[in-house]
Amino acid sequence: MSAIDISGVSKRYGSIAVLHDITLAVASREFVVLVGPSGCGKSTLLRMIAGLEEVSAGEIRIGGRLVNDLPPKARDIAMVFQSYALYPHMSVADNMAYSLRLRRTSKQGIETAINAAATKLGLGSLLGRKPGALSGGQRQRVAMGRAIVRRPKAFLFDEPLSNLDARLREHMRAEIKKLHLELGATSIYVTHDQIEAMTLADRIVAMNGGYVQQVGSPLELYDRPANLFVAGFIGSPAMNMFPALLSRRESRPALVHPGFALSLDRDPPLAEGAALTVGIRPEHIVLGAGAVQGVVNLVEPTGLGTIAHLTLAGAEFKAFSLARLPLTIGASVPMDLPAHRLHLFDANGIRVG
Repeated sequence: MSAIDISGVSKRYGSIAVLHDITLAVASREFVVLVGPSGCGKSTLLRMIAGLEEVSAGEIRIGGRLVNDLPPKARDIAMVFQSYALYPHMSVADNMAYSLRLRRTSKQGIETAINAAATKLGLGSLLGRKPGALSGGQRQRVAMGRAIVRRPKAFLFDEPLSNLDARLREHMRAEIKKLHLELGATSIYVTHDQIEAMTLADRIVAMNGGYVQQVGSPLELYDRPANLFVAGFIGSPAMNMFPALLSRRESRPALVHPGFALSLDRDPPLAEGAALTVGIRPEHIVLGAGAVQGVVNLVEPTGLGTIAHLTLAGAEFKAFSLARLPLTIGASVPMDLPAHRLHLFDANGIRVG
């Protein structure tokens, strides 16, 4: 497998810029996930790596070789699409063998490659079927098998699970993860689903508006989001946000919001009275204890736990508790927002603590 190096890459369609100076190094055998909302440029970047879109500026190297001007077939990559892109008139075996036949691989070589991939993906009993006789999950496995048999330098996945139902997506996430661990393949995976990103990635590249917002391990982005976009995008339920002012009038720094104040366990590098956006994840709010009182607006039992929608001095919160709390709509409940769980962002939305 080969490393993929992206240096200062931009993409324009006429006067419209959709990607801005993207630099990213993907190590050999690494699984990197590009995640972000629709229109953030993640699929465009993947298509540029594949050679399906031209590079407006910058360089893309695969295995150290500059590929900007190479056609897709010369880049030695395999792509798995959202739409499966299988030939409906061909059997599973013929779909998987097609690219090998174009390479004039021997019949024995084709048979060996197909059988190996089919065994990995549980397709052995389906090789004679045509795509129309397969479920969505089976078709996606065939598309993955077609990529595997080529033994490419890298795999590119463009939202491959978007067409599947929730249970099947969960199953296929596990299958893709197992396959990556077994093959040790260099992989770049595009999704808008942050759960897919968190569960699959060695590293996540969070994108928004054509810019890279943060690169790091899933837990790095979860525990220390670099800005408000990452903080709000990563995590489900999403992080709670509320405005506050920085105060140093007491013995320790504090956050002041109309109606309540919270002591801090660190002193952010901002002036007295500076405006902040404060974040706290729903699972880090402690219900049933604390110095502040929230009003229950809605209760969502999940089986695993309870999501409570609350209002505290005009600020809206969601709290998640593993306990099945006896919460009543309209009732007051004590809340604790632990200082070490607070995320602090300055007026520009950049993390300061």
